[in-house]
Amino acid sequence: MVAVALASPLDSSAPATFRQLADDATTTLTTRFYAGDGRWRSCLDPSCGAGNIDWASDSLTGVLYERRLLGAGDALLPIFRALEATEPQYGPCRAPQCDNWSDVPMWDAVAALRTYDITHDDAALRNAQAAYAAVAESDVYARGACPEIDYQRPHAESGGLKTLETDANATLAAVLLAERTQRVDYLDQAQRRYDAIRRWFLDPQLGLYTVYVFDDGRSCKPLPHRFFASVNGVMIEAALELARATHVERYGREARSTAHAIRALDDERGIFTDFQAENDVVEPLVLAMLQLARGGDAFARDWILHNAATAAHARRDADGAYGRFFDGPPPAAIVTAWQSNGGLALEIAAGALAPDERAEPSAPWREAPTTTIAHGAALPQTFRFTGSGFALLGTLGERCCELGRARLLIDGREPVDRTGIWQNKSSAGRALPGTLLFAWRWPTSGPHEIRLEPDLANAKEGGPFVDLRAAIVTP
Repeated sequence: MVAVALASPLDSSAPATFRQLADDATTTLTTRFYAGDGRWRSCLDPSCGAGNIDWASDSLTGVLYERRLLGAGDALLPIFRALEATEPQYGPCRAPQCDNWSDVPMWDAVAALRTYDITHDDAALRNAQAAYAAVAESDVYARGACPEIDYQRPHAESGGLKTLETDANATLAAVLLAERTQRVDYLDQAQRRYDAIRRWFLDPQLGLYTVYVFDDGRSCKPLPHRFFASVNGVMIEAALELARATHVERYGREARSTAHAIRALDDERGIFTDFQAENDVVEPLVLAMLQLARGGDAFARDWILHNAATAAHARRDADGAYGRFFDGPPPAAIVTAWQSNGGLALEIAAGALAPDERAEPSAPWREAPTTTIAHGAALPQTFRFTGSGFALLGTLGERCCELGRARLLIDGREPVDRTGIWQNKSSAGRALPGTLLFAWRWPTSGPHEIRLEPDLANAKEGGPFVDLRAAIVTP
């Protein structure tokens, strides 16, 4: 495996401005990821399908919505109308026929509300209401020992998973629906869900939300320190919307507290690092930070600009797609919507906040050599090196598409997010060779150690697994 640098219209003697990067990101979104006819590509490879359902597609709708909010005029309106025409049509979901995943309609409800805010067509609002009702009015999810939060799958009382993807989006969808329909019941539902989420998913020490709770019908147990960018971003936005709708100040304080707590997920250079491989989307966090920044929050503004300045170097020159790791190298493998939405959203946000500021001048990954790993499937593994950055590559979803991960220690310490390397999770439903699985950087070069260990198995992430093929060390 070798690192390849490709020519780009953005290449110049000086780093690109955020205005240039934002325009480029919009072009990548609308000409690469958008397939036409109201459908998003799941990845930038001819073999990948296209559609307009669930969080990968919905995150790209979110990026498009962000760009429209920040001054794209009516140029994007035809795409929104096309997306509206292909939005999923949900009906009631009642026992015994219902077998839907609960998070999918809630992601789609929020996306339909984004569309409605641009087109103002009642059809999009009805789609959002139907998607929301498919879960909120169902009798198969609100069960178990903590029925105030929903199972991801119907009738899952025997050890089933409850994911904040469902409840966070349900909270946001409910308050947005309340504001657009003036229905008080939506607002009441949003407040009840919000309080239940803070009881079951919030880490009170960190102020961040873990994403998983297991409910076996007798007790509910969170899986700690799984801090998805998506659900934390959705919870920040939901709290801001609740503050606006109710005039209750605590919601705004809690939104800012979670946003500022995101710094705990940074690498040693203060750059946000998402360990979720392909089981997360970062666009909701960027949009939430943008809302705070536009409201005068200095931390949120700095977070966007600092991350955008670095993420510019995680952009692939050939097609403008971004890698998952903002402080990592540009992707050499197939790039999926799950991986790229965050970088696209980040550069568009930075382009609005500081159009004339520029990306970081140095791009150390571009010249760093790639080393083949001869025996990458054993645990534990220890990598000792001297450098300022380290990355690991392998086949994402090698045993497709869920169970198998490794615990990660960086210089002897486990990161705040304890996902480690969850190599077998491929939301794209396929094995993706050459995927960047981990990247981390330090302010200066020095001796470091990365260690991978077996960890306790759980029903969502599985047991020990890793199979690494290459490593990159920056000087």
